[in-house]
Amino acid sequence: MRGAPSLLPEGTPAPLFELPSTPDQKVALKELRGRPVVLAFYPADWSPVCTDQMGVYNEVLPEFEKFDAEIMGISVDGIWSHAAFARDRKLHFPLLADFEPKGEVSRQYGAYMEREGESARALFVIDPKGTIRWSYLSPTGINPGANGILAALERISKGAPRT
Repeated sequence: MRGAPSLLPEGTPAPLFELPSTPDQKVALKELRGRPVVLAFYPADWSPVCTDQMGVYNEVLPEFEKFDAEIMGISVDGIWSHAAFARDRKLHFPLLADFEPKGEVSRQYGAYMEREGESARALFVIDPKGTIRWSYLSPTGINPGANGILAALERISKGAPRT
C-alpha cells in the first residue's frame, strides 16, 4: 500500500534525535547510550487504544527496569497534550513530542502515516550500542502489549541473536 509505514529493520543503527519531553526539557537518544531503549510510537494521546497501550507500559515499568531499559512514548501531539495525558493517566515514563517539524522522527524510523498525519503504532527496542534489535508494526486499532518488547530485552540481556 502506498504510503504505508516501512519500519527500520533489526540491525539498523537507530537514528539519533532530540525531542521535547516537557516545555523546558528535551531527551536526546545519544544520551541514553549504554542501556537499552524502547521507543513506542503511537498515533495520539487520549485515544482509547493509545491510552490502554501506554497504561500497559506503565504497569510493566518494573519489568523494563529489570533490564535497565528506558521506555519513551512518541507521538506527533504537542508537549502540553502529553503533559495533560501523562498527568491524567499517571504515566511514569517520558512522552516525547514529535510535533515540529511534524513527524520528523517518526519518518526517520519509517513509522509515519502520511495520509493520517500521525505516527503508526510501532515499537523499537534499541541495544546499548544504539542498534535496533527488534521492531514491530502493530495494526492501529490493536494494543501490541509488552511481550515482544520484554522478549527482545531478554535477548539483549543474554547477548543472544534474534530467533
